[in-house]
Amino acid sequence: MIHRSKAPLRIGLAGGGTDVSPYSDLYGGAILNATLSLYANATIQPLTEKKIILEAIDRNEAETFEWNAQLPINGKLDLLKGVYNRIQKDYPFGEQGIRLSTHVDAPAGSGLGTSSTLVVAILGAFAEMLRLPLGEYDMAHYAYDIERKDLGLAGGKQDQYAATFGGVNFMEFYGDDKVIVNPLRVKEQHLFELENNLLLYYTATSRESAEIIKKQSKNVTDSKEKSIAAMHQLKQQAQMMKEALLKGRLNEIGEILDFGFQQKRQMAEGISNPLMEEIYETAKKGGATGGKISGAGGGGFMIFYCPYNTKFNVIKDLERFGGLHRNYQFVEHGVKTWSNSL
Repeated sequence: MIHRSKAPLRIGLAGGGTDVSPYSDLYGGAILNATLSLYANATIQPLTEKKIILEAIDRNEAETFEWNAQLPINGKLDLLKGVYNRIQKDYPFGEQGIRLSTHVDAPAGSGLGTSSTLVVAILGAFAEMLRLPLGEYDMAHYAYDIERKDLGLAGGKQDQYAATFGGVNFMEFYGDDKVIVNPLRVKEQHLFELENNLLLYYTATSRESAEIIKKQSKNVTDSKEKSIAAMHQLKQQAQMMKEALLKGRLNEIGEILDFGFQQKRQMAEGISNPLMEEIYETAKKGGATGGKISGAGGGGFMIFYCPYNTKFNVIKDLERFGGLHRNYQFVEHGVKTWSNSL
């Protein structure tokens, strides 16, 4: 039998960065996000030989080990190793050789939560193979624990919960790792209109989100008033976005995104840069009413709200930057797992 899993990537629509400690611990954070028809995928194939084979197919990386309950964390395929190590520690499954293969529908560092979503997908494949009794909150927190504590990677909490729960969610973050996921019952026609008008644009650059997040966290620790005030405003932006979506006031979404864009630049150095500023201004001149940098910032995807049919003009105007737009649909489901015979 082979055991498979897929978990959806997400776009953050509002509140980005307020899920990061220590801000969320001290003040409470709030984020509104939605999952997309772009996925992180994982497959586990049991082997008769006692070997552990790891493959990141999309990155053309692979490693093979003689069976061991713990694999070395050395900067190569660490997400795969981190999940394997933790599962072997908590749910040991003996000297079983496996081939663990992954691929993701967006590049690493693109701002769609690829790393955390991949961890959820890998966990899902192991949960399918071992029949682990993990609910949504359990799996999301487990993924967070592996990434942030076992592997020591800086980041927030939203991505693991978005990938696990799926759909459009208003999420609240508090101290002691307390997270509340509130699924939003957005009317279908409002989601269709949002999907039609929201342009997902890849800048053809990536970034190391952990460094930006470290700066953001340090600004809170150091009580930098400008940075903290911006995060307070972004938390309020999440409330504004929730109300606009639920009440169908889609004409306000561009302005709400633009408000957040202005605030997010104040959180930490490196979130924006001259290229992204030029792309943003070009999109607005082409008809977008607002937009944002997806994820921590510094590169990757940007989103723009383009009412009516202005997105086609915006796409044309952005061609000179060498990026590309990605088609997508919103999806309601979170991580999915299944098994199949070879």
